[in-house]
Amino acid sequence: MADLFKTNAFDVVVNLAAQAGVRYSIENPGSYIDSNMVGFGNILEGCRHSGVKHLVYASISSVYGLNTTMPFSVRHNVDHPISLYAASKKANELMAHTYSYLYNLPTTGLRFFTVYGPWGRPDMALFLFTKAIINNEPIKVFNNGKMQRDFTYIDDIVEGVFRVMNNIPKADPNWSSDAPNPSTSCVPYKLYNIGNNQPVELMAFVEAIEKALGKEAIKEYLPLQDGDVPATYADVDDLIADTGFKPSTSISEGIQNFIDWYKTYYK
Repeated sequence: MADLFKTNAFDVVVNLAAQAGVRYSIENPGSYIDSNMVGFGNILEGCRHSGVKHLVYASISSVYGLNTTMPFSVRHNVDHPISLYAASKKANELMAHTYSYLYNLPTTGLRFFTVYGPWGRPDMALFLFTKAIINNEPIKVFNNGKMQRDFTYIDDIVEGVFRVMNNIPKADPNWSSDAPNPSTSCVPYKLYNIGNNQPVELMAFVEAIEKALGKEAIKEYLPLQDGDVPATYADVDDLIADTGFKPSTSISEGIQNFIDWYKTYYK
C-alpha cells in the first residue's frame, strides 16, 4: 500500500474496500478488524504521507444501530451499533476525523443505505431471492417481512460518490465543541447519507422481484436476525444542499434493471 501511494500522485482517494455484511461479522469478527480497521489505517497513512487532497470513504447505514428516530440524520449520535460491521465503520469515521484534525486531511464519509443493482454482492437478498425464485426454492423472509429498507440503486450511489469527490470539505465555522454536530467539525471533515429517502417494506421488495420475473416466490417467514435493524430511512438534506443531487431511482425500475442484467449475466 505504501508503494502504491508512493508511485502514484493521487489527488483524490475513494476507498470502497471493506469486509461487508452484518451477519458474517458475527461469524468472523477478525476479518472485519483486519480489513475495515487495519486496512483503513493503511489508507489513511498513505493519504497523509502523499499529500492527497481529499479522501472519500464508504461508511454504512448500519452505524445508526439502536437509533429509532426516523429519518436517520448525520446529525444524530451513533454510539450504539449492534454489529461489529457497524462498529468497524463507525471506527472508520472516528479514524478519519483524527487524521483530518492532526494532519488537515480533508475526509468525507458516505453512509450508504442498502445498495442494490447489477454486479452487486451475491450474498445480498436481491441475488438470493432472484436465484431461489428462478429455481423454485423458498426464500427466507426475515422479521416476517416487516423490515423496511431504504433501498438505493447503484447508479445513484455512484453519482453521489462523483458529486462528493469534487466537494472537498472545509472546517465548519459554526461548529461548537459545546454542542458538537457529528456530521461536521472544526477541521475539514464531513459525513453524508446516500439513500433513496423512501423506505420500502421487504414484502414490497419481494413483490417487485416477482413482478420482474413473472413468477411468485415460495416464502419462509423467519424472525429478525441478530445484528439486523428493523428499519432504515435516510435523511439526505445535506447531500442535496451541498451537491444538488438526490437519489431517485424507483424500486420497480432498479429491480427491473437488475433482473435484465441477471438473466443476461447468468444466462
